[in-house]
Amino acid sequence: MLPLLLAWWLLPPLDYLPPVKRAAIDSFFDFPPGMSPEEVNRELVPTLLERMRPYMEGRAEPRLKNWYVLTWPGGGTIGARVIEENRIGELERLVRDKITVGLPDTRVFTVEGDLFGGIGGSARSVGIHLQSEDSATLNRVAVEGRALLEKVFPGAAVQSFPNPEDLSLELHAVPDDRRIAEVGWDRATLGTVVRTVGEGAWLGEYFDGKSRLPIVLRSSGGTTPEDITNAPLMTPSGLIVRLGDLVQLSTVPGPPAIRRINHRRTVTLTIDPPATLSLEKVLKTIDSEVLPKLRAHMPPDGAMRLAGSADSLSKTLSAMSRVFIMALIVLLLLMTVLFRSLRDSLIVLLTVPLALIGGVLGLRLLDLVKFQALDLLSMIGFVMMIGVIINHAILLVAAVRSVESEGATLEEGIRAGLQQRLRAILASTLTGALGALPMAVNPGPGSVIYRGLAAVNIGGVVLSLAFSLVLIPALMRLFAAPGEVATVHADTPVPAPSA
Repeated sequence: MLPLLLAWWLLPPLDYLPPVKRAAIDSFFDFPPGMSPEEVNRELVPTLLERMRPYMEGRAEPRLKNWYVLTWPGGGTIGARVIEENRIGELERLVRDKITVGLPDTRVFTVEGDLFGGIGGSARSVGIHLQSEDSATLNRVAVEGRALLEKVFPGAAVQSFPNPEDLSLELHAVPDDRRIAEVGWDRATLGTVVRTVGEGAWLGEYFDGKSRLPIVLRSSGGTTPEDITNAPLMTPSGLIVRLGDLVQLSTVPGPPAIRRINHRRTVTLTIDPPATLSLEKVLKTIDSEVLPKLRAHMPPDGAMRLAGSADSLSKTLSAMSRVFIMALIVLLLLMTVLFRSLRDSLIVLLTVPLALIGGVLGLRLLDLVKFQALDLLSMIGFVMMIGVIINHAILLVAAVRSVESEGATLEEGIRAGLQQRLRAILASTLTGALGALPMAVNPGPGSVIYRGLAAVNIGGVVLSLAFSLVLIPALMRLFAAPGEVATVHADTPVPAPSA
C-alpha cells in the first residue's frame, strides 16, 4: 500500500489532452453590437486585408504561407500560417500588436492554434452554462463572468455564446391568456400563428425520393410591427380579431440568438486556459474564485454547471481507471494459467506499484524542465508500461521455477534465474528506455503529444528494474512454503539453468 499512496501523493495535476499547437495563428473578434455582416465587410475587413497584404506578397517578414478571414453575425476570425514554422511566435506578436489593433469597439484575442479543437474553443476549453429565464439578469451576469475570468486567468481566451453585449431589436410578444381562451385557442396554437405572421411556421418536409423540400407557412400581412399587430386572424369561435388583441407586441433590445440547453435559456462562457495551466487546476480555480461570485448575482431561478473539457476529464478518468483495473485482472488470469500458481502471479503483480512510482517520478522530472500534466496520453503510457515490467518479472519467476523443477532449492533457483535472465532484462530495459528517450527530449513541433507518454515509460521501466531484481527474490522467499528455502554455501554448485 505504501508505494500506491506515494504514487498518489506525487501524482501531477490532471489534464484532458496535451496543448498541442499547429503552427498557425488564430484571432477571434467580437464586433460592435448591432454591426451587421455587411458593415463589417465594408468597414473592417478591408483594413485587415490591407495590413496582411505585404506579408502575403513577401514584401514584409515573416512571409505567410496562407491566411483567411471568416465573419459571421457579431463575430469573426482571422487565421494565418507562416512559411518558416520556427517564426510562429513572431507571427503571433505581429497579428496581436499590429494587424488586429485599432478596430473600433471590437474585442480581439490572438492565440496559436490548437491541433485538438476548432473555432470556438480548443479541446482543453472549459464551458460554464449560465441558465435563467430572466434574460436581462442573465446577460448582466455573463458580462461580469467574462470580465472575472479574464482577470483570474490573464492571457486566456474567454468567449461567450451568444455575446450578451451584441444586442439587436426584437419583437417581444406577451400573450393575453384570457382573450386567447375566449377565441378558442391556447398558447401553443397562438405561438404557431405568431410565427406564421412573422418569419413563417415550419410545418414539415416534402420528400420526393431524392431531395427534401421544407414546407413553411408564412403570411404576407406586412413586415413592420404595426402591420403584424393589425394582422387579421380567423379564430375557431368564428370571430375575426387582430393579433394585437391577443398579444401585446413591443420592440425591445435582445440578443442576436437564443440559446437553450435542456429547454432553458442559456449563455455559455468558454475559457481556453494557458498551456502552462493544467485542467485540474483551472477547474479548482473556477470552482473557488469564479462560481461563488457569479452564483451570488444569479436570479432565483438561475443555475450553473460546467461543461466542455470538465465533462471530458471526468469521463476519461473513469474510463482509464476501468481499463487499468481490467488490464491487471487479465494479466493475473493469464499468469495464473501460465504458472499454474496464484502465488507466483501475485508476486509478479506486486512489482506494478513500484513501476507506478517510477512513471510518476518521470512526469515530475519532466515537469521541472517543461510543463507536463497527467493527460490522456500519459495515462495510456501507464497501461503500456505495465506490459513491459510484467514481462521482466515473468522471465525471472519462470526461470526460478524452471530450475526448481529440476530438483534445486529455492535459493539455488533464484541464483540460477538471475544468472540466466539478468542480461535479457537489462537489454530489454535499456532498449525500452533509450528508445523512448528521443520522444521525451525532442523539442520539435508536436513533441508535446508523446512527451508525457515517453517520460512515464522511461521512469517506470528504469525504477522497476532496480527494485524488481531485489523485490522478486525477496517476495519468493517470503511466500515460500515451509522447508522450501534452504541455505546454499558458497562452494555449492548451482544447477545449470534450462535453455
